[in-house]
Amino acid sequence: MHVSIPRRLGGLVAVGLALTLGLSACSSSSPTSNTSKPAATATSLAGVGTLDDLYAAAKTEGALNVIALPRDWANYGAVIDAFKALYPGITVNEQNPNGSSADEIAAAKTNKGLDTAPDVFDLGLAVALSNTDQFAPYKVSTWDDVPAELKDDSGLYFADYGGFMSLGIDSAKYPVPTSIQDLLQPQYKGAVAINGDPTQAGSAFAAIGLATLLNGGTLDDFTPGIDFFSQMNQAGNFLKVDPTDATIASGETPIVFDWDYLNAVQVKSVPTWQTVIFPGEGYAGYYYQAINAGAPHPAAARLWEEFLYSDQGQNLFLGGGARPSRMEAMTEAGTIDTALAAALPVAPEDAVVPTQSQSSAAGTLLGQKWASAIG
Repeated sequence: MHVSIPRRLGGLVAVGLALTLGLSACSSSSPTSNTSKPAATATSLAGVGTLDDLYAAAKTEGALNVIALPRDWANYGAVIDAFKALYPGITVNEQNPNGSSADEIAAAKTNKGLDTAPDVFDLGLAVALSNTDQFAPYKVSTWDDVPAELKDDSGLYFADYGGFMSLGIDSAKYPVPTSIQDLLQPQYKGAVAINGDPTQAGSAFAAIGLATLLNGGTLDDFTPGIDFFSQMNQAGNFLKVDPTDATIASGETPIVFDWDYLNAVQVKSVPTWQTVIFPGEGYAGYYYQAINAGAPHPAAARLWEEFLYSDQGQNLFLGGGARPSRMEAMTEAGTIDTALAAALPVAPEDAVVPTQSQSSAAGTLLGQKWASAIG
């Protein structure tokens, strides 16, 4: 992910980063012991046994490496703490919480074969699509509840939560725009930021997608969105600063394109912060889980996924204002937290989710045009 507010995507671009990340966690240079070898090849819980068997194997491994999970992103702090409380004896190493989806893959490649490699990923779709060779297939026990369009048939990646692209704005400093085109006006000089680099960060990628839709385009071609941000840059309104909780609280980034569940929480530090869903077609996006094929703690990786897709894990995402992927099935089953569901930001009347082919094409286009578009 990218800092509290920056990070990966609901459709991202795979950029082959050759970053060397300084990651915390165990310092050993050898993979984990052989006690969990069955888990390393398990494609479902049945491949290990029961959930208790999986926990026993994970406890023997003793650790889980997660990466790019800001604690205030989709309630991940509460998710991680609940996992540790439910499964004592497993140390959760929270690596590079301010990273992007591309950073996650780079860390897996840089640390391949080491105990410091990430065990699991939480990625934007485009990055996931471009790196399936890095994943181990696995289908959680609640697999059937995840909509078919939000998962890979073989279990290589699967959506965990999502939301809608929105605009967050400090309404005490700037007038709340009624359309995206208003942001080209002089009163927004040097004030409008996106959450990261759209060739690496999912939320930034989605901001270009939303701009495409609201400027008459479709997700088949992100050119209108790129052109819009190019116009904003030429007008001097585009702010090339990656927003964080700190930059929003300080007023450095007073207007931010980001997911609705991330913008909504900013009111805690900026009471005049408003989350805007523009009229017109909305852009919905999901983040995707995947297990590192070279996970140093394969049992813990699979236990983590089972937890995320349990009713408890999904309701914890809901507690962060995100829409869990099992939401429809849980609503029908009566296991959804109805109070949290009722508190979700108002969704656009019509919204689209990019397909795999659209995400891949957009990623390629952004790689070719984004840098020159914003100078």
